[in-house]
Amino acid sequence: MQPLIFDLDGTLIDSAPDIHAAANKLMASIGRPGFELAEVKSFIGNGVPVLVERVMTARDLPTDQHSDLVASFLAYYEADSSTLTRPYPGAISALHALLAEGYRLGICTNKPEKPTRRILSDLGMSRFFGAVVGGDTLSVRKPNPEPLAQTINLLGSDSCIYIGDSEIDADTAKNLGVPFVLFTEGYRKSKLEDLEFDSSFGDFSALPQIISAMTGAD
Repeated sequence: MQPLIFDLDGTLIDSAPDIHAAANKLMASIGRPGFELAEVKSFIGNGVPVLVERVMTARDLPTDQHSDLVASFLAYYEADSSTLTRPYPGAISALHALLAEGYRLGICTNKPEKPTRRILSDLGMSRFFGAVVGGDTLSVRKPNPEPLAQTINLLGSDSCIYIGDSEIDADTAKNLGVPFVLFTEGYRKSKLEDLEFDSSFGDFSALPQIISAMTGAD
């Protein structure tokens, strides 16, 4: 059976509140005003270095501070990455059902690997996944297809169905030539009709049936 590989932020978990908190701690540490949650949510998706670039642009900060601010953001975030983060409704039940059907499951995210593993552990989700590839596991991040290819390899396969919520996830699947299933309630910025996907869902209770239909499982 093809493995099923998931994005994390905005797909399985609503992590924006903890990312928002870390970004505002960072701003407070340098005497700059914080952000509204919706604005920080719009920064998520391309990994921490790009998120910090967007924070800096929004607050007109000098570009030569980028490395220091990335390090500071990660320190704040890694110290408190799961207090406000929750799985989306029905996600855990869907993972149980898919695992029971015999699917191998993995994570391919642009979140750094250390907080990814910490959050999965804190939320009791680590047991579902046979492979975890983060935004700093390799030297490249999504939409480069290599992180997804690495996740597939770790699961002992040569293909997968990729499940995500964003333009980046859609592009990653397209770049690797694998089917893409879109979770419509995450952090995407584009209109639904502007994304390429093979199937979509807004309620996790629908996901096992979608996967069954795509794979021809009974």
